[in-house]
Amino acid sequence: MHTHLISALELQALQHSGAPLMVFDCSFDLMKPELADAHFESEHIAGAVHAHLDRHLSTHDRALAVNGGRHPLPQREHLAAWLGHIGFGNGMQAVVYDRNQGHYCGRLWWMLKWLGHDAVAVLDGGLQAWKDAGGALAAGPAAAAKPTPFALKAPLRQLVLTEQVLAHLGQDTQTLIDARAGARYRGEVEPLDPVAGHIPGALNRPFTENMTEGGRFKSPETLQAEWAQVLAGRPVSSVVHHCGSGVTAVPNLFAMELAGFGPTALYAGSWSEWSRTPGLPCAKG
Repeated sequence: MHTHLISALELQALQHSGAPLMVFDCSFDLMKPELADAHFESEHIAGAVHAHLDRHLSTHDRALAVNGGRHPLPQREHLAAWLGHIGFGNGMQAVVYDRNQGHYCGRLWWMLKWLGHDAVAVLDGGLQAWKDAGGALAAGPAAAAKPTPFALKAPLRQLVLTEQVLAHLGQDTQTLIDARAGARYRGEVEPLDPVAGHIPGALNRPFTENMTEGGRFKSPETLQAEWAQVLAGRPVSSVVHHCGSGVTAVPNLFAMELAGFGPTALYAGSWSEWSRTPGLPCAKG
């Protein structure tokens, strides 16, 4: 079972083994979301299904949403129904990837863990690594699959809501880590949300700092040293990750696990929910 990273060669071996497997293409563009379908249909890993950030990995129906923000999480039951509809069952290995240097596929990795499904891994290096390894490609829409039951299990990762973040704000029991770029964290620019700045007391660790220039995750040893410096003695159990809308915070959470620090919490509403909630404090600088 692969639970974190998987290489292109390991994925090829898994495909050839005939083991129960589903590959998910999570490629996206926040500024041009309409391109996601076109990119998938132009080129994807053979046999992959499309996991669209807006349609499948978020919900804009308030009755189905767990939290607010720009990309609200759907209820666990709603997500489980979608997985079963596309033919993903509890006994299958999931592999997620994108063509964005891991910016978006971590969302589905975390969501499957949240549903209690541990057999999910991120393809290190994404689509480019697959192509470099000579992996088979396909074009056009994904093939239809026979629906199968997907049963929920106890969550394997912790979701934190706005009221919980607020209740622990400024306390040693909570270490907020903001994954956005430094300029957005400091409030110098804000291209997506109506208010610029950050949650008071949050530390800044841009999620891109976990990756090499080639779009792969840094070694566990390097990540361990870098994250130890970020934490500066703060307990791992206090860490709550967030970003703009709960998507690109996951590479930070994922990198901490690669570094051996163990699972940490995710504030999925993130800055987009916090900054839209009347009365909550915001900081700059």
